[in-house]
Amino acid sequence: MKFLVFVKQIPDPDIPPAQFRIDTEKNTVAPPQGSSPAVSTYDELAVEAALRLRDDVGGEVTVVSLNNNPVMNVIKKPLAMGSDNLILLQDDAFEGGDAMTTARVLAAAAKKVEFDLILCGRQAGDWDNGQVGSYVAEMLGVPIVINSGKLEVNGDKIRVERTTKDGRDIIESPFPTIITAGDEIGVARYPKLRDIMAAGRKQPEVWNAQDLGLDPSKVGDAGALTKVNRLYLEEKSSQVEMIEADTPAEAGEQLAMKLRDLKVI
Repeated sequence: MKFLVFVKQIPDPDIPPAQFRIDTEKNTVAPPQGSSPAVSTYDELAVEAALRLRDDVGGEVTVVSLNNNPVMNVIKKPLAMGSDNLILLQDDAFEGGDAMTTARVLAAAAKKVEFDLILCGRQAGDWDNGQVGSYVAEMLGVPIVINSGKLEVNGDKIRVERTTKDGRDIIESPFPTIITAGDEIGVARYPKLRDIMAAGRKQPEVWNAQDLGLDPSKVGDAGALTKVNRLYLEEKSSQVEMIEADTPAEAGEQLAMKLRDLKVI
């Protein structure tokens, strides 16, 4: 079987928000100098799910990532985990895109390769939109199952189990289909040193807008349907007022009066 996995490189999610720098002119964010990016957590789980399925039924796992400035030892992590191929989508026209234009590029890449199953994270770890997988499914005209847990190939269908607030869903979908990976996938495997070194020697394939047959005016910032009006770090403040009284009863009465003045009660 042919498994295709979409992977995104994001700033390290463990960096405290206060350490990021905001460019208010361009509405962009930059992590602190010296920090290393990471593969989005749910995308790592999607890679793990694809590798488990390949181990069960055989086949090939191809990873696709849209990024003009990837850190190679980061974006090659799926190769170190055991993926077979890596395709990078790089073009100046792809810059500044939103979920829709990102999906348009990824869908075009999917059309260039043979696949039975596409996997991606349920949401990226930076913007947390959770939209790209559904957009790609619509563009390709294939079904999608979101926030999946246990996966199993059952003949010509993929069987998905996932927990909901009301119990448990068991869904079967014919191939080809798209799966977005959730927490129930489990834990992604940690690459071994020899696999990291082997991944470093592999060269990714690189495709641009022309290779994908895409109109530059329909991708990136030029084709985006949404625009960021303001990007900022949230400012939090707190105020404390101490209540002094001779007895606990008096303190409770003063507290109640204060809460009533504040219209809390």
